[in-house]
Amino acid sequence: MTNLAPLAQLYGKPVFEIGVFWFAFYVLFVYIKDSGMAQSLKVVVFLVLLFFVAQRLELKSIRWVLSHLFQISVIGFLTIFQPELRRGLTRIGQSPLFKIFLKEEKMVDEVVRAVMTMSKNKIGALIAIEKEVSLKPYRETGTALDGVLTSELLLTIFMPNTPFHDGGVIVQGARVVAVGCLFPLSQSQKLSKVLGTRHRAALGLSEETDALVIVVSQETGTVSLVSQGKMTRDIDEEKLRAHLLELYEPPRPDRRKKKLFPGKEES
Repeated sequence: MTNLAPLAQLYGKPVFEIGVFWFAFYVLFVYIKDSGMAQSLKVVVFLVLLFFVAQRLELKSIRWVLSHLFQISVIGFLTIFQPELRRGLTRIGQSPLFKIFLKEEKMVDEVVRAVMTMSKNKIGALIAIEKEVSLKPYRETGTALDGVLTSELLLTIFMPNTPFHDGGVIVQGARVVAVGCLFPLSQSQKLSKVLGTRHRAALGLSEETDALVIVVSQETGTVSLVSQGKMTRDIDEEKLRAHLLELYEPPRPDRRKKKLFPGKEES
């Protein structure tokens, strides 16, 4: 049997590139047809053809005029068709393909926004984000909830004097699945005595599962990240977002040995 690997290696990239260009031009032409820009495109095509004819026949005057006209026409095109271009970019951004890539970033933004707001107002919080190990046993200690992950929902749950503000919240994907949960308290003697029950619960859960836990101190407003039995305190907004984005990225084998939280740790 003929080995097809060399053929695939030889023709794979060109075929892929042709497919990408075909799809891009198809989307462009469909949008131009639907947006009423088709008549203007005909004029542009005519001028381009005229330019190549002038270049081929060495009609220097016509070629000079068209080359300068093209430089000016780019600015004019962007100015005249600004509304159509804006609508086109909006439609592309709303397509399912782009929503897949933006979904994780939106979830991270919601969590970061809520955590930073609670930190500023010294509202205590305990948020566990489920990874590969199921948190079902701990979900059963609280109240089941199936809510879309938003900053408003997290802020409402942890608002002082509400029924669930003292417990933990479990996040699964893009959903808040349980509130008022009880997590196992760590028995580590290395944990600072100034840290309270929320921090011990976060560390305890991370010792038994692979969950990423976020803690907001009610006394100081300090944000801590806990993972794999390690706690990193005084996390700012930028580092929090970076670690959460890394969490939602597809796992890679070379990341298993990577230190998740460089810097000061407590175990």
